[in-house]
Amino acid sequence: MIEIRRILCPIDFSDYSRRALDHAVAIARWYGSTITVLHVCSTTPVAAYAPGAPTPGVGSIVLTEADRRELLAEMTRFIEAESAPGIPVEAMIREGAAAAEILSQATDLKADLLVMGTHGRSGFERLLLGSITEKVLRKASCPVLTVPRRHPDAVPAAPVLFKEILCAVDFSAPSMQALTYAMSLAQEADARLTVVHVMTSGLDDTPELYDTMISDSRLSLADYRQRHEDSARERLRQAIPEAVGSYCRVETMMIRGKPGPAILRIAGERQTDVIVIGIQGRGAADLMFLGSTTHHVVRAASCPVLTLRQP
Repeated sequence: MIEIRRILCPIDFSDYSRRALDHAVAIARWYGSTITVLHVCSTTPVAAYAPGAPTPGVGSIVLTEADRRELLAEMTRFIEAESAPGIPVEAMIREGAAAAEILSQATDLKADLLVMGTHGRSGFERLLLGSITEKVLRKASCPVLTVPRRHPDAVPAAPVLFKEILCAVDFSAPSMQALTYAMSLAQEADARLTVVHVMTSGLDDTPELYDTMISDSRLSLADYRQRHEDSARERLRQAIPEAVGSYCRVETMMIRGKPGPAILRIAGERQTDVIVIGIQGRGAADLMFLGSTTHHVVRAASCPVLTLRQP
């Protein structure tokens, strides 16, 4: 299936990044991974972003050796609060722009997975970390597991258990890669896997069938929709190898609607522990990322979302 040897987990010492580390530890146990916990210290003071402030970088913050020792000690305490016996965990500090440093570290480590929270502490910091997460999602070459904000006043979080996994597929290369990951996670976690395909109402989302409809005047809209559904159902059936049923429970679903809301609705109904979804390629699609299905799911999901980008 898949191998996850190296996990990168950026933290900001918030409860949200602690929950992200919880997930990194759980996955590391299943795959025998090493975790690198990264804290990026911004070299530009927050005041530099205020209206009328000088250009960022002027009067920037530079960590002294004493600062680095204190930060490493704080990171060690943060890590030791986790129950991770037998899992290699290392702490690392980098200075600079958070998103760029996270991406650079992921590349340097040849990380197989990046796990991070979607929100920081509060106010400005939360907004800033949200933008950092989006930048990482747009650029990361490895899969990214985003862990959403939890209720801060709730009781301590339960142990991470992936018992219900939802994978959304549209038969593109990224979604097929996502399906491979989802099947592997289901095997490791002994989970139930639901694979869903959302059919939109557009007439041109299956070009070969649309061409048939145009060329054959006897084919009604109802005929087209039925052929479309039959084709998608067969492709969904073929996407699941027969051997998968021997190591995890798999269920397939086909529904109509807008993909983002439909995926979230099913995740809520099934009390999904993680959603796995592919991201289309770079270029123009990145510019439209804020309106994409993946972005909608990451922003609104109450459970973690694992995103995979086409290589």
